[in-house]
Amino acid sequence: MPKDRRSFLERLTGSVPAEEAEEKTFSFKGAELDKKGQLPETSDEGQLLVDVYQTLDEIVIQSVVSGVKPDELDVAITQEMVTVRGKRERGGHISDENYFYQELYWGSFSRSILLPQEVDVEGSEATLKNGLLTIRLPKIDKARIQKLKIKQE
Repeated sequence: MPKDRRSFLERLTGSVPAEEAEEKTFSFKGAELDKKGQLPETSDEGQLLVDVYQTLDEIVIQSVVSGVKPDELDVAITQEMVTVRGKRERGGHISDENYFYQELYWGSFSRSILLPQEVDVEGSEATLKNGLLTIRLPKIDKARIQKLKIKQE
């Protein structure tokens, strides 16, 4: 197995040295683009676009998943990462020559998000309203000190 010569930061962020950038694909808002700035035709799975932000107490992830039923979505959460998977099915078949524009994504999609800090997996919740998936992840407060009561036996 060849050793990856990129630095740790380059491997973590997916960036490449400038001399290699001309040979590689580019990323725009989570979607891989080719040298011409186009989405590749051979992708088996789409990448879900997300907004990730924080409040004082939680990290919030939002994504538009219109046309996907809640039971067709899978949200997996660890303390460091969230993965959302699903599939958007097209209703009926329309031949390609009848399209004027074809920009919507149909098929399987997924997205894994590395979280900026640890979260409480048990206290997390996901809701789907009007096609907007919202995942709320309570932050773990490492600075909080919990005093234990000592029981005498």
